[in-house]
Amino acid sequence: MKSIYKLWLLLLFTVFAATSVQAADKTIGILVYDGVLTSDVTAPLEVFGVASRKTWFSDYKVKTVALEPVETITTEEGLTLKVDTWVGADETYDAFITTSAYDMKSVIKHAKLKKLIQETRTQGGFLASNCSGAFLLAESGVLDGKKATTWAGGEKEFKSEYPAVDVVFDANVVIDDRIVTSNGSVVSYQAALTLLKLMASQAKADEVAEVIQYSRMSSHSF
Repeated sequence: MKSIYKLWLLLLFTVFAATSVQAADKTIGILVYDGVLTSDVTAPLEVFGVASRKTWFSDYKVKTVALEPVETITTEEGLTLKVDTWVGADETYDAFITTSAYDMKSVIKHAKLKKLIQETRTQGGFLASNCSGAFLLAESGVLDGKKATTWAGGEKEFKSEYPAVDVVFDANVVIDDRIVTSNGSVVSYQAALTLLKLMASQAKADEVAEVIQYSRMSSHSF
């Protein structure tokens, strides 16, 4: 009887240990701030939120990352979002996504954001941007010599502001060396699935795309 009890305890410990190992220990950060465009945030939140509930991606968690230590932000369209952390919290990210606003003046020169982007790149993490979020990556220097895009119609301005970037015109999503840039808005879904494909696999990204019914909205591949 005692041996059976010991065996049961061993089995229980093994299951507990395995569960602990599977706990999320990798982080995907999504930049948020007052005036951010809603879809730039909610698209990757949905894609990676669905993925993180899958066993093959359960070691990842998704965090909203603000520019300052605040509890909430309000998007351009009036949606209030909870903030998980901020750029000065000394956290590291396996992937970090920059987002856009109609007015980027308060964001573009933010020193702590710039440092976070540079450190994510140096440590081998993935970087991504939606819409004019590409300007934040370029301002941090991580797009120098890389192919990248921004919002549709904004490529000329992007090229003028950052001549060291190899700007791609008329492309929804551009990939170059673990960096994904996109047009933003509804294309943010395509971009998030593209990033997921790079972090996991095409099959895993297809699985999430099926869950969110991406193919019913768009025929664009990722």
